[in-house]
Amino acid sequence: MKLMHADTATTEPQDLRVLVVANDADPRALSLDGVTRIDLHFPSFTDGRAHSQAHLLRRRLGYQGEIRATGDVLVDQLPLLARNGFDAAVLRADQDPAVAERQLARFKSHYQGDAVVPRPRFVQAA
Repeated sequence: MKLMHADTATTEPQDLRVLVVANDADPRALSLDGVTRIDLHFPSFTDGRAHSQAHLLRRRLGYQGEIRATGDVLVDQLPLLARNGFDAAVLRADQDPAVAERQLARFKSHYQGDAVVPRPRFVQAA
């Protein structure tokens, strides 16, 4: 996962192919033709609607471009962000990028399936 710090990252779209989606929008209603990046916003770390949006984009809609987490993104959220299909995260200004890297490296694999690897581990081994 690509990590960016809020102080240095720009979350403003620099390209017409970037789609910024409000956390109350239904991804199934979006036109994804030609979109290369989708920014999903966390207004608060306790608001998990962007997790559901990312999962819908990856699993049900088959979106293959970059999904970026913006807003109130904490290092504690990173493993779940990765499992739900996020490729990049803009960390909140008070979050340490070194701690974020360690958090991402903590778990090498998961037993359950997710948006990235849908088949559970016991099925993969067979």
